[in-house]
Amino acid sequence: MDDPLEEDYKISYDKYISGTLIWYYKICRRELWFMARELMPEQDNPLLDLGRAIHETSYESLPKEVKLEGVKFDIYIKGRKTVCEVKTSSKFLDAATLQVKYYLYRLKLLGVDASGVVLVPREKKRYRVTLSDDDISELKRIFRDIKELVYSEKPPPPIRIKFCRKCAYKDFCWV
Repeated sequence: MDDPLEEDYKISYDKYISGTLIWYYKICRRELWFMARELMPEQDNPLLDLGRAIHETSYESLPKEVKLEGVKFDIYIKGRKTVCEVKTSSKFLDAATLQVKYYLYRLKLLGVDASGVVLVPREKKRYRVTLSDDDISELKRIFRDIKELVYSEKPPPPIRIKFCRKCAYKDFCWV
């Protein structure tokens, strides 16, 4: 293994904690469990379609989907060393910010000191994101929590939150 810190964000021999799992850690741990197990949500969900459309049509002049092992940035502006994550709404800004901090951490491990931005094109907003030592400590704690959750045989019990109403996985929880 080339990266001694890889064990922090590696789930199994061929699976890594993704930015999406980090995002769902802040939103819904049950959904995180389903995603980590590759149980697919209802694909006809209008919010999934909206997210895809915004991702495809926003910031068309910028390079899209830069990939690292287990990580896919929406946009990476190489000259500025800036990671951008495109979101449909700022409603879950804490989760989106944590997701970008994870990307910044992964780049830092490669020797790249980058900055981040959460872009919300429908609201014409952008939120700057930086990575601190405290953020790295929080991420490492979250990695442990995610691994514990993913390795559990059963998903956590459903907890009704505001996200449930429009969730693509709601049939897995509220039948």
